Amino acid sequence: MPEKFVVPQFIDNEDKILGPITVRQFLITLGSTFAIFIEYSIFQLPVFILLAVLTAAFAGVFGFLKINGQPFHLFFVNMLQTMVRPRLRVWYKGLNNAELKDLMIKMPKASDLKTAAVSKSRPESTRLRDLALTVNTGGVYNPDEE
Repeated sequence: MPEKFVVPQFIDNEDKILGPITVRQFLITLGSTFAIFIEYSIFQLPVFILLAVLTAAFAGVFGFLKINGQPFHLFFVNMLQTMVRPRLRVWYKGLNNAELKDLMIKMPKASDLKTAAVSKSRPESTRLRDLALTVNTGGVYNPDEE
């Protein structure tokens, strides 16, 4: 009788700590709150309001937005990787027809090149034929016995 194993389910769900808020969302919110506090202590009120709204929007997007069922930070990393190293390779033809014709004129012809063709004599009996016969006959034919 085969052993039964418990298969983990819902491994892609993050652990919730405060109601529907996950650990990652809580840490992003905590970090953005700290950043807004630093902005409040450094900048004047109009600049602080602008920066606080931008920081809160940035934290909200990275903390709570999901695209295609995955958190935004994974989508963002995948987008950056695609922009840096795209998988689609596009061939760029750098030479036009006139440049190719010029190159063909400058190239020496094959008859001008004095290369000797190396020819090998054909073997009388090939080892491949013997192996094929051995396989096809199921080992009955053995070329070593002859």
